Amino acid sequence: MNLLIFILLPTLTAIGILLIPGAKSAKRVAGAGAFVQFVLAFALLYQYQLARAGGNRAQVLFEQQWTWFPAWNITCHIGVDGISVAMILLTTFIVLSGVLVSWNLQKMSREFYLLLILLSLGAYGFFISLDLFILFFFLEIAVIPKYLLIGVWGSGRKEYSANKLALMLMTGSALVLIGLLAVYFNAGPSRSFDLLQLSMTHIPLGLQKIFFPFLFIGFGFFAALFPLHTWVPDGHSSAPTAGSMFLAGISMKLGGYGCLRVATWLMPEAAEEYSSIIVVLSCIAILYGAFATMMQKDLKYINAYSSVSHCGFVLLGIGMLTQTAATGAVMQMVSHGLMTALFFAVIGMIYERSHTRMVSEMGGLMKSMPFICTSLFIAGLASLGLPGLSGFVAEVTVFMGSWENTNIFSRVATIVACLSIAVTAVYILRAIGQTAMGPLKKEAYTQVRDATWNEKLAAIILIGGIVMIGVAPFWLNHLIRSGAGPMIQRIAGK
Repeated sequence: MNLLIFILLPTLTAIGILLIPGAKSAKRVAGAGAFVQFVLAFALLYQYQLARAGGNRAQVLFEQQWTWFPAWNITCHIGVDGISVAMILLTTFIVLSGVLVSWNLQKMSREFYLLLILLSLGAYGFFISLDLFILFFFLEIAVIPKYLLIGVWGSGRKEYSANKLALMLMTGSALVLIGLLAVYFNAGPSRSFDLLQLSMTHIPLGLQKIFFPFLFIGFGFFAALFPLHTWVPDGHSSAPTAGSMFLAGISMKLGGYGCLRVATWLMPEAAEEYSSIIVVLSCIAILYGAFATMMQKDLKYINAYSSVSHCGFVLLGIGMLTQTAATGAVMQMVSHGLMTALFFAVIGMIYERSHTRMVSEMGGLMKSMPFICTSLFIAGLASLGLPGLSGFVAEVTVFMGSWENTNIFSRVATIVACLSIAVTAVYILRAIGQTAMGPLKKEAYTQVRDATWNEKLAAIILIGGIVMIGVAPFWLNHLIRSGAGPMIQRIAGK
């Protein structure tokens, strides 16, 4: 399969949105483009698995490479392994559902859809790039649209939130750039940004110790690494519904992917040196996020702080440096992306009808909005790790992989992380119970309508992904292991 289609299609979709007259036409173009991306992602999955079943054991598949700037040895090098395919699938789920949830948007809808498509372009380019310079380029493409989405279409302290998000993520990007340049200038006489070539180059341990923090912390800004997570609650709570879905579902995964694919893979010895610090910060994020969520009264803040906790499991899996834990980290990225996108989509539906996000002002909404509240329950139950849904599979895989480390420190950290499950159950069940169950608190709630066709379709798409992983997780586990096994084994020192 030609991976350039994942660059060309969003680009053509964006051009179509700009050129075709009429807001309704722009909406249809965005929807059609998102749907074609969705179909192509499954075609990619099928062809990838077909190639693996046929005996192709190459580290990356569908590889293409062209020289772009020979003076600096920068190439347009693209390809995918199992992790990349999983991330592309996640992106298409959220792009399509995000467009559907925003189907009836009135304010500057053409520009809104354009920014959503540009976000998808940045994500696709980031996940398929095998040249670090091009990877960084697409990472930056995925930052600016977030600022505009919050600043123009957001709510509450949207200007403050947009500025805070942009400044913090740009700081992370600056650290990443320093780390990438350090890798480039210490890659030997040939000096290369090529990820595969660099993975076969040994960087001296002293330099690894210096520059690994730049890469890991830089990507950690995106992945809500404690204490660099503070943009998450403000950004998520102020963003429009689709913007929140993209921020939590895709943007935070760019950070986790970068921590694993770039920082840890290229500097495995430094990763081992710093692993205890990563594990400690991850456990703090898991527990801090969970307890902070218990204090929230706003549904968006509840989901935002819970995202800090759930993304802690991603970094915990990476920090444990075992194959099973790293596989669980990737599964958690996919699972959290789907369930948090569903959560934000449902919160947006509720807010549009009730004009409030405060849990104390809601109650009995199941009577007037049965589909929306059922989707809220599914999102909540996936978040607390109910068996049969994606959250359970991903978190258990991280726990099992963490327990493979036999030292006392890792065992204690695993137990501490497991304790968050009880806290998560408390805030999830309390929030969804007070929102959906009991008597109606306001007479006006009897007149609200349930989900529209586009909202139902968006929710069904996300629920389908959550259930598909929860009931039959082996396809995703096999996808990740078959493509990323060599990388994870190098990280684990095997």
